[in-house]
Amino acid sequence: MTDEKLLLDLLNTTPVLDGTPRDELADAELGREWLAAHGQPTSAQEWRALVDVRSALQDVVRGDAEPEALAPFVDGVSYRAVFDDGGIKWDLDTASGRAAASRAVLAWDTLRHASPGRLRPCANPECRRFLIDHSKPNTARWCSMAVCGNRMKARRHYQRTRQAGA
Repeated sequence: MTDEKLLLDLLNTTPVLDGTPRDELADAELGREWLAAHGQPTSAQEWRALVDVRSALQDVVRGDAEPEALAPFVDGVSYRAVFDDGGIKWDLDTASGRAAASRAVLAWDTLRHASPGRLRPCANPECRRFLIDHSKPNTARWCSMAVCGNRMKARRHYQRTRQAGA
Protein backbone atom coordinates (compact mmCIF):
# COMPACT_ATOMS: atom_id res chain seq x y z
CA MET A 1 0.00 0.00 0.00
CA THR A 2 1.32 3.41 -0.88
CA ASP A 3 1.54 6.17 1.69
CA GLU A 4 -0.61 8.32 -0.61
CA LYS A 5 -3.41 5.77 -0.23
CA LEU A 6 -2.81 5.67 3.52
CA LEU A 7 -3.20 9.47 3.61
CA LEU A 8 -6.39 9.58 1.55
CA ASP A 9 -7.95 6.66 3.42
CA LEU A 10 -7.12 8.38 6.71
CA LEU A 11 -8.61 11.72 5.64
CA ASN A 12 -11.77 9.89 4.57
CA THR A 13 -12.41 8.13 7.90
CA THR A 14 -15.02 10.74 8.90
CA PRO A 15 -17.61 10.45 6.12
CA VAL A 16 -21.22 11.58 6.21
CA LEU A 17 -23.39 8.61 5.27
CA ASP A 18 -27.12 9.12 4.77
CA GLY A 19 -26.84 12.50 6.45
CA THR A 20 -25.12 11.08 9.55
CA PRO A 21 -21.47 11.83 10.37
CA ARG A 22 -19.40 8.70 11.05
CA ASP A 23 -16.00 8.13 12.57
CA GLU A 24 -14.28 4.98 11.39
CA LEU A 25 -11.61 5.41 14.08
CA ALA A 26 -14.05 6.14 16.92
CA ASP A 27 -12.64 3.62 19.36
CA ALA A 28 -9.42 1.72 19.88
CA GLU A 29 -10.75 -1.51 18.39
CA LEU A 30 -11.86 0.18 15.15
CA GLY A 31 -8.60 2.10 15.05
CA ARG A 32 -6.49 -1.02 15.47
CA GLU A 33 -8.46 -2.78 12.73
CA TRP A 34 -7.91 0.18 10.41
CA LEU A 35 -4.19 0.28 11.22
CA ALA A 36 -3.83 -3.47 10.64
CA ALA A 37 -5.70 -3.25 7.33
CA HIS A 38 -3.20 -0.59 6.27
CA GLY A 39 -0.14 -2.59 7.34
CA GLN A 40 0.71 -0.31 10.26
CA PRO A 41 1.56 -1.03 13.92
CA THR A 42 -1.61 -1.47 15.99
CA SER A 43 -0.84 -0.16 19.46
CA ALA A 44 -3.17 2.12 21.40
CA GLN A 45 -0.54 4.86 21.09
CA GLU A 46 -0.57 4.47 17.29
CA TRP A 47 -4.37 4.76 17.28
CA ARG A 48 -4.36 7.92 19.41
CA ALA A 49 -1.68 9.53 17.22
CA LEU A 50 -3.66 8.53 14.11
CA VAL A 51 -6.83 10.23 15.38
CA ASP A 52 -4.86 13.37 16.28
CA VAL A 53 -3.01 13.55 12.96
CA ARG A 54 -6.23 12.96 11.03
CA SER A 55 -7.78 16.02 12.62
CA ALA A 56 -4.69 18.13 12.00
CA LEU A 57 -4.37 16.98 8.37
CA GLN A 58 -8.05 17.62 7.66
CA ASP A 59 -7.69 21.15 9.02
CA VAL A 60 -4.53 21.80 7.00
CA VAL A 61 -6.01 20.47 3.75
CA ARG A 62 -9.18 22.51 4.27
CA GLY A 63 -7.05 25.61 4.90
CA ASP A 64 -8.24 25.96 8.51
CA ALA A 65 -4.75 25.41 9.99
CA GLU A 66 -1.15 26.05 9.03
CA PRO A 67 1.18 23.15 8.14
CA GLU A 68 3.08 23.76 11.39
CA ALA A 69 0.20 21.98 13.13
CA LEU A 70 1.69 18.75 11.73
CA ALA A 71 5.12 19.23 13.35
CA PRO A 72 4.52 17.01 16.41
CA PHE A 73 3.87 14.03 14.16
CA VAL A 74 7.22 14.21 12.38
CA ASP A 75 9.39 15.24 15.30
CA GLY A 76 12.38 12.88 15.37
CA VAL A 77 11.56 11.23 12.03
CA SER A 78 14.48 10.38 9.77
CA TYR A 79 15.46 8.16 6.89
CA ARG A 80 18.04 5.45 7.36
CA ALA A 81 20.12 3.96 4.56
CA VAL A 82 19.87 0.18 4.29
CA PHE A 83 21.93 -1.80 1.80
CA ASP A 84 20.12 -4.52 -0.09
CA ASP A 85 20.65 -6.61 -3.25
CA GLY A 86 20.87 -3.77 -5.73
CA GLY A 87 22.15 -0.88 -3.66
CA ILE A 88 20.72 1.47 -1.11
CA LYS A 89 17.14 1.52 0.12
CA TRP A 90 15.89 4.29 2.40
CA ASP A 91 13.81 3.17 5.39
CA LEU A 92 11.67 5.57 7.35
CA ASP A 93 12.71 5.67 10.99
CA THR A 94 9.78 6.93 13.10
CA ALA A 95 9.24 7.46 16.79
CA SER A 96 7.49 4.61 18.56
CA GLY A 97 3.73 5.05 18.52
CA ARG A 98 3.64 7.45 15.57
CA ALA A 99 4.58 5.37 12.52
CA ALA A 100 1.26 5.70 10.67
CA ALA A 101 0.85 9.35 11.68
CA SER A 102 4.35 10.18 10.44
CA ARG A 103 3.77 8.35 7.15
CA ALA A 104 0.53 10.25 6.57
CA VAL A 105 2.19 13.64 7.17
CA LEU A 106 5.13 12.77 4.91
CA ALA A 107 2.70 11.58 2.22
CA TRP A 108 0.84 14.90 2.49
CA ASP A 109 4.09 16.82 2.09
CA THR A 110 5.25 14.69 -0.85
CA LEU A 111 1.89 15.21 -2.57
CA ARG A 112 1.98 18.95 -1.81
CA HIS A 113 5.32 19.24 -3.61
CA ALA A 114 4.78 16.73 -6.43
CA SER A 115 1.15 17.62 -7.22
CA PRO A 116 0.30 21.01 -5.73
CA GLY A 117 -3.40 21.66 -5.25
CA ARG A 118 -4.48 18.14 -6.13
CA LEU A 119 -5.39 17.05 -2.61
CA ARG A 120 -8.57 18.84 -1.60
CA PRO A 121 -11.93 18.48 0.11
CA CYS A 122 -14.93 17.36 -1.89
CA ALA A 123 -16.85 20.34 -3.33
CA ASN A 124 -20.12 19.00 -1.91
CA PRO A 125 -20.63 21.05 1.29
CA GLU A 126 -22.53 18.15 2.87
CA CYS A 127 -19.64 15.75 2.31
CA ARG A 128 -16.57 15.48 4.53
CA ARG A 129 -14.44 13.40 2.21
CA PHE A 130 -11.30 14.36 0.34
CA LEU A 131 -9.93 13.55 -3.09
CA ILE A 132 -6.63 13.46 -4.90
CA ASP A 133 -7.20 14.75 -8.41
CA HIS A 134 -5.23 12.60 -10.84
CA SER A 135 -6.93 14.08 -13.91
CA LYS A 136 -4.72 15.87 -16.42
CA PRO A 137 -6.60 19.20 -16.28
CA ASN A 138 -6.86 19.10 -12.44
CA THR A 139 -10.60 19.81 -12.54
CA ALA A 140 -12.07 17.04 -10.34
CA ARG A 141 -14.37 18.53 -7.73
CA TRP A 142 -16.06 15.63 -6.01
CA CYS A 143 -14.88 12.61 -4.04
CA SER A 144 -17.15 10.53 -6.26
CA MET A 145 -18.82 11.57 -9.50
CA ALA A 146 -21.44 8.85 -8.98
CA VAL A 147 -22.43 10.12 -5.54
CA CYS A 148 -21.47 13.73 -4.77
CA GLY A 149 -21.07 14.86 -8.37
CA ASN A 150 -24.46 13.50 -9.34
CA ARG A 151 -26.14 15.05 -6.28
CA MET A 152 -24.61 18.46 -6.89
CA LYS A 153 -25.49 18.46 -10.59
CA ALA A 154 -29.05 17.32 -9.86
CA ARG A 155 -29.39 20.04 -7.21
CA ARG A 156 -28.19 22.74 -9.62
CA HIS A 157 -30.54 21.45 -12.34
CA TYR A 158 -33.48 21.56 -9.93
CA GLN A 159 -32.62 25.10 -8.86
CA ARG A 160 -32.31 26.28 -12.50
CA THR A 161 -35.64 24.73 -13.55
CA ARG A 162 -37.34 26.06 -10.41
CA GLN A 163 -36.07 29.60 -11.10
CA ALA A 164 -37.04 29.39 -14.77
CA GLY A 165 -40.60 28.38 -13.81
CA ALA A 166 -41.01 31.19 -11.26
